[in-house]
Amino acid sequence: MPRPVDPAALTRALRDRARQEGFAATGICAPDATPLTAGRLTAFVEAGRHGDMGWMAERMGWRGSAAALWPEARSVIMLAELYTPEANPLPLLDLRDRGVISVYAQGRDYHDLVKKRLKRLGRWLLDQAPGEAIKVFVDTAPVMEKPLAEAAGLGWQGKHTNLLGRDLGNWFFLGSIFTTLDLPKDAPEISHCGSCTACLDICPTRAFPAPYQLDARRCISYLTIEHKGPVDLDLRVALGNRIYGCDDCLAICPWNKFAKTASESGYAQRHGAPPLAELAELDDAGFRARFADSPIKRIGRDRFLRNVLYAIGNSGDPALRSSAAAHLADPDETVADAARWACARLDAVAAGAAAT
Repeated sequence: MPRPVDPAALTRALRDRARQEGFAATGICAPDATPLTAGRLTAFVEAGRHGDMGWMAERMGWRGSAAALWPEARSVIMLAELYTPEANPLPLLDLRDRGVISVYAQGRDYHDLVKKRLKRLGRWLLDQAPGEAIKVFVDTAPVMEKPLAEAAGLGWQGKHTNLLGRDLGNWFFLGSIFTTLDLPKDAPEISHCGSCTACLDICPTRAFPAPYQLDARRCISYLTIEHKGPVDLDLRVALGNRIYGCDDCLAICPWNKFAKTASESGYAQRHGAPPLAELAELDDAGFRARFADSPIKRIGRDRFLRNVLYAIGNSGDPALRSSAAAHLADPDETVADAARWACARLDAVAAGAAAT
């Protein structure tokens, strides 16, 4: 007969085990701890701010309530996984002949790394409490991790809508373990943003209609990753040399001065800021080989090349025109359109230089 489980003792042991696995912080909340989430999600979708992400309008009941996703769950264990960069990425935006890749995508795919760690921690938890059950999630199910993490005390959703913590900064991934165990719950965190608006002020596309609100349709991370087809003409210049994601609002946050170093070597910056001319030469096979174990691979070569061509057009370097011109007849019309736009931009630069 299984011995009774002491929830408090098990929770202390769980936190220790999570640290051993490499997680930077652990918090626990009830599945129904985010009662405002459903209404906020509904308002976000009804306003069309989710853009092309049609999946956000699906399974709204599950997204709005973790309790509805798995009614048997009694606790949600939220865990933070650091990917803190070695240096501030903002200076890379001045390297106009190179492409800037978001810090989180510089190393191996976080889905794989975090899920493996979660599964090991989950198996350990089941060994301590035979007969109980768990489900683990890493950004691949209708789970709204940020509100749950706030309810679990890991941090708060800042004015840029990302999660940040006083001891973590905002460079971290979130993973969750839903369990039938009824564990002691942590106190929710509150906002410590104060009067700071650094994240709102730095946004190149003004993607924040108001503090704590995001219009994904103007967010560079959305535009370079989720958005299919051409980017609106009035937003292309604002992309600068960002070819996958955007870190501006994260990098400028003053709470990062307290950020801890990432312990997972898999997040080390391997891709760097590669030359745009080099990236423009990638065919489908070359793209898949280069980004085989990176989250970048999921957007495919065509969308990635579209982003590279926008960056070439924004480079102001006529020497890159041939890299863009090579794709004027690309079979993907969005890529060809980006190539035409880039060539026109660089032709204008060259014409201006010739006139002076």
